[in-house]
Amino acid sequence: MSISDGNGSKASLSTSAAPVKKERGVPRLERPLPAAIFMLAVVALMYLLEIIDQSTNLNLDQYGIKAHHLDGLPGMFAAPFLHASYGHLSANALPFLVLGWLTMIGGLWRFLLTTLIVIITSGLAAWTLAFPKDNHVIYIVGASGVIVGWLAYLLLRGIFTRNIGQIIISAVVLIAYGTALFAVFPQSANVSWQAHLGGAIGGVLAAWLLRRSGPTGLKSKASKVPAASL
Repeated sequence: MSISDGNGSKASLSTSAAPVKKERGVPRLERPLPAAIFMLAVVALMYLLEIIDQSTNLNLDQYGIKAHHLDGLPGMFAAPFLHASYGHLSANALPFLVLGWLTMIGGLWRFLLTTLIVIITSGLAAWTLAFPKDNHVIYIVGASGVIVGWLAYLLLRGIFTRNIGQIIISAVVLIAYGTALFAVFPQSANVSWQAHLGGAIGGVLAAWLLRRSGPTGLKSKASKVPAASL
């Protein structure tokens, strides 16, 4: 089209669409199959560590959370990968695999941030609230704190984002693993309910903090009008 200045001369006005922003592809680890392979590899690593712990004198559990000792606080980052026995590990392996996979396919960065938050809150709760008897040193190991954290995150993520797909996943997770939430209450002396409670708190916190980083059911579907360039 053209615009006249009143003297017969015309200045051209070109309209063109604004540069289209290319969408980045889905990171490989967010895809279902690579995510499943990754989680299987992590579980395999856990079994390898348990085999080493049980068949040698290395006593890997000492690298877990050493309650009320400052030098044992960094153990929160190793504790999820260490277990007290094969039975302990076997009880955690399947929920760790399933809930970790569901969290990862929802977004790689959300998975990493959620896991980090849950490890820290679970570790701090276990380190602070676990009181050894008779002044004995206790070490807290196991992935159950992270598992409960992922569970809480998946249950609340859909509610906070109001995304239908995520709400459906929340409902399925609740049916399959909802009873695991009772682990936040004191039960057995050998079970760290403190780590479970801290993990649940971390999962709720992660779901709240990351609520705007994922898909929601409230996004406007209105298309933008192409910008004009002079």
